[in-house]
Amino acid sequence: MFRICTALLIAVALPACGGRTPLESTSRLTVIKDSDALPAPDRNDLTAADRPSLIGPLDTIEVDVFNVPDLSREMQVDASGRISMPLAGTIDARGKTAEELARAVEGALRGRYVRNPEVTVNIKSSVSQVVTIDGQVVEPGLYPVTNQMTLMRAIASAKGLSEFAREDDVVILRTVNSAKMAGLYNMDAIRRGTYDDPPIYANDVIVVGDSPERRLFRDFVSLSPLLAAPLIALVQ
Repeated sequence: MFRICTALLIAVALPACGGRTPLESTSRLTVIKDSDALPAPDRNDLTAADRPSLIGPLDTIEVDVFNVPDLSREMQVDASGRISMPLAGTIDARGKTAEELARAVEGALRGRYVRNPEVTVNIKSSVSQVVTIDGQVVEPGLYPVTNQMTLMRAIASAKGLSEFAREDDVVILRTVNSAKMAGLYNMDAIRRGTYDDPPIYANDVIVVGDSPERRLFRDFVSLSPLLAAPLIALVQ
């Protein structure tokens, strides 16, 4: 019995002493080595590195014009991404932050005989800035993205993981500079503080548990346990 135990210990210890097998790219995935996080999408991917909330078609916003209550109102951005206001006319709101739209409204009002307008814009609800959460969660679906959303918070918004969810099989799919990227995360490692809870952006897709996206990582996971850091790759 002692010899068997000793042999098992040696068998486990040898790979550890030799170091982990280097991760190699495949025809479907290009591993980004020495990367511990998915990069943030740029503005052309409908968000930016500082993670502002961008206004999009069919979002509901509130426009407040200081000391001009007749111009203050709640409205919905139309399907083309524009809003219409008395005196200000039609303004393109799509892709603007609330602050940027407020400045645009001020400029339009200033040109229509409103002296020194002061405008505040708030996004009341957004249907354009959403994340897709699928797989082994209680309530899969589309969920609004805030500038504080992380992977843990996103899954909580879907009422958490289902009973038999695979916590080490969580994939985030993201478009960055028009390239499709993927990150494989371990929820338990995040809870234990092994690595940071990654930020979530509009248009991200989160898949919990087994899926075609998860199976892309199959060969890599057998070589590199997802405890020290997530695995980041370009999807071909």
